[in-house]
Amino acid sequence: MRETIKKAIENMQLIEFYYEDGTRIVEPHCFGQSSKGNDLIRAFQVGGYSSSGKMGWKLYDLSKASSLTLLDEKFDNPRIGFKRGDSAMSFIYAQL
Repeated sequence: MRETIKKAIENMQLIEFYYEDGTRIVEPHCFGQSSKGNDLIRAFQVGGYSSSGKMGWKLYDLSKASSLTLLDEKFDNPRIGFKRGDSAMSFIYAQL
């Protein structure tokens, strides 16, 4: 899963995964590890299920994710509001 996420960030490709109650489609911007050792993705959700009913910036704990797939669709630029060096992560594997 880690290599797929790194590739998605490097190539600016969307990913799809099952998270909690449904499938999410996101533009991954930053992938790293929390201070508790959990892998996290900071991403902009563009489709799929949302418990809040809203798309936008989300932080996903990958211990709750499954069936992650790299999609062919790409995005052109980082979304407005993206900041490198995400403070939620103590170590960053990859970022835009």
